[in-house]
Amino acid sequence: MNMLTFFDPASADLEAPDLEDVRSVTEDVWMALLGEDEALAPRAVPAGAPFDAAGAWSAAVTVTGGWQGVITIELDETVARTVTARMLDIPTVDEVHDGDAADAVGELVNMVGGSIKSLMPGPSTLSLPSVAAGRAAFASDVQEVCRVDVAWRGGPVRVCVHVPQGGPR
Repeated sequence: MNMLTFFDPASADLEAPDLEDVRSVTEDVWMALLGEDEALAPRAVPAGAPFDAAGAWSAAVTVTGGWQGVITIELDETVARTVTARMLDIPTVDEVHDGDAADAVGELVNMVGGSIKSLMPGPSTLSLPSVAAGRAAFASDVQEVCRVDVAWRGGPVRVCVHVPQGGPR
């Protein structure tokens, strides 16, 4: 799958996961949770473009230890609720409550983040997920070093890796 992704060449000296690894992890987790017939599709997004969903769910996990970083996922509202219904075996999207969506989006970022953590130097620990109905806000001391933009059933999905500015601490 050829997805448009972003890597800031100015941060090339920072220890970051390989872009292809992040893409592969995202796809593997997605298929494990939703099935082989629910593939992600490429989505062209210009470098530096904000997540373009009108409504969104976002989640983040922090990795500390041998490698430090933050892994985030952002999903369109419709994608988040549909994924939740599938993951939690809820009969219809209309029956998905915010708490259900928070659990499902948190599990997605936890699985993607844990897989990325395992690719980086360790030992490291993974925080509990932080989930929000809305766009994620990031501390000013981190910078994005890797981004994968894809679509599922036409709705946007974004996975990003952020590291401390100036490199791992």
